Parts: sequence; structure tokens; C-alpha cells
Amino acid sequence: MANTIAECKVMVEAANAYKRVVQVGQQQRSGFVFKESMKMIKDGTIGKLRKVNIWGNFNYGTGSTPVADGPAPEGVDYDMWLGPAPLRPFNMNRFHGSWRHFWDYGGGLMSDWGVHLLDMGLWAKDLVKAPPIVLTSAANSSTEKKVRDTFDTMTVTYPKDDYIMSWDMTAGVQQGPYQKLYGLAFIGEKATIVTDRNSYQVFPEWDEEKRAGKAEAKVYKEGKESHAGHARNFLDCIKSRQTPLCSLEEGHRSTSFAHLANIALATKTRLLWDADKEQFTNSNEANKLLHYEYRKPWKLG
Repeated sequence: MANTIAECKVMVEAANAYKRVVQVGQQQRSGFVFKESMKMIKDGTIGKLRKVNIWGNFNYGTGSTPVADGPAPEGVDYDMWLGPAPLRPFNMNRFHGSWRHFWDYGGGLMSDWGVHLLDMGLWAKDLVKAPPIVLTSAANSSTEKKVRDTFDTMTVTYPKDDYIMSWDMTAGVQQGPYQKLYGLAFIGEKATIVTDRNSYQVFPEWDEEKRAGKAEAKVYKEGKESHAGHARNFLDCIKSRQTPLCSLEEGHRSTSFAHLANIALATKTRLLWDADKEQFTNSNEANKLLHYEYRKPWKLG
């Protein structure tokens, strides 16, 4: 939703002050696969949800092949493209597509794919606050000679009151759990739902006494991307003035989960987060990373 937690906060405040209908591009909330998965989770089909395992392994996450600086392509207003980000020589690796590997503009796979998948883990419990503690570890362990600022390997744990959510990432590796390069496993007491944007599968736990599964096994593999449906929801909400499927508050929350992990890694500190004040309670260094000094004449708010 934004490159800093402070930017998200300002956006939420502005939308509420001016009573605008704003939707965040978490398009998975408009897709059949995840809607159906959430229905099964919330109606008790899989029993109590105890854990959500999330993973994202993509080749492009290791970064880009190094290239020399050069002129911006014809027709590109590079100064406007940079916006408030620091002024640097133009380099194609920092431009469209691969900009996400640099802290000036993004947060690597965590803020690219991670925020979408984390949003599904949060939706399962309708969580509205970031956790007080985030446990993180990361490294740049790929041997490929690529250009990036961000991490290519990461594990993050989000302890909650009654369940645990985790994010695992190994960029440059296309294999993952359940033979999926990305996905989520919603682990309940009766069954586990494994899903991505195109499919879901229910794996029941076994009831030894009844000699049967504790839930019904299901497989669905015909899902499609849901960008069009998400745009339709936004247009409908403009007319009805209802809240879109992903409000700014929900987008802010998912974005915060991604940023908190990156900030914890940047400071190498066990951080404590006050979700009400949206500040760290034990690190001034980390609080400085909630935003950054804009390049003049840009300003926030």
C-alpha cells in the first residue's frame, strides 16, 4: 500500500477525514478460491485454526543481473518517477519490474508477494492490529551474482494470542511445500486447507475412533486471477458508498506486517510494537524507520 508505515497511516486518516471510498489492491479478497477457503475456516469446517504457514519462492526474488547506469528511456520523467525517493543515477535494475529489490522503493519479496499472502492469513481471523512481537531472521544466501538491497532468504514468525502465522521465503528456488512455489496452509484441528490463487485442497485429519476423516476432503483447481472482480467491487462501492473488500485500514494492517519484519531485520533488534500508537516501545532507531526524509520539495501530509 505504501513504502512506509507512516505513509499508510496518513492515507487512512485522509480517507476517513474526507469520507472517501478507497480500495487497496489485495485482489485475492475478490477471488473465489480464497473466499471459499475463508468460508470453510470461519464456519468451522477445519475446526479451530491453530496455525497459518505461508511461503513464497520465486526466481526473480534474487534480484537482477548487474548493468551500468545510463540515460532514462525517452518519454520517462525520471525526476517524477523517483518522487520523494533519493536522487540516484538512472539504472534499469532500479526501474520498472525490478525496483522492488531496493529499499528506496520497496521491500523485496516480503513487501511484493508477502503482503498479499499475509493478508490472507490475517483475513482468516479478521485481525485489525499488528502483533506486539515479530520474530525474524534473514540472509542473502543465493550464490547468483545479482543486484539488490533486500533479502533473498527470510523466515518470520508472528505469534498471536490463539494462533501462529509464519512467512518463509527462499528466492531463486521454485519448489515449495505441497509442490507449490507459493501458497498458504491453514492448519486446523480437523483439517488443513492448502491454497494459492488458482486452487485449494482440504486435507482432513484422521479420526481413529470413527475410522474416517474429521472433515470432507476437497480439491478445486479452476481458480483464476481476480483483478477484474476486485475492480468491479471498487466501482460498486463508489456507487453504494459501502466499504470495499479491502479497505485502507485492512491494507494498512497487512502492509504493517510486512514492514515490521523488514524493520526488525534492519535494526537486528527484538522489537516491541504498540499497535494503538503505531510505534516501537523499545527502539528509537526502529521508530526512525517508520518513515524517511523525503527528497525536496516532497513532503508528507
